[in-house]
Amino acid sequence: MISSKVSIVKSAVFMVLACVCAFAAEGDAAAAETAVKTAVNPAIFYAIATIMGIGSIAASMAVGKIGAAAMGAAAEKPELLGKAIAFVGLGEGIALFGFLISLFLVFKI
Repeated sequence: MISSKVSIVKSAVFMVLACVCAFAAEGDAAAAETAVKTAVNPAIFYAIATIMGIGSIAASMAVGKIGAAAMGAAAEKPELLGKAIAFVGLGEGIALFGFLISLFLVFKI
């Protein structure tokens, strides 16, 4: 339970940092827009930050729950640890999908 709360806090910090980067990138985009007159919608930076934040929080919640269950199962039957760790990797896939969608949005710019 404590590791789940710690990972949620880490994800929240990551989301705040992503929002700060979005604000900084928006300022850079505004400066570039006045210099070159390109049409970049600044809302896309908020979308990127939100996708990364939600993906990270969802992955931390999934890994916290699955990891606790995996360790409980491994305590009773040690031979289940290898199979249970695979499910933790599936939870990490949520963060990977959020990261990939963010990259797709970044390269769209």
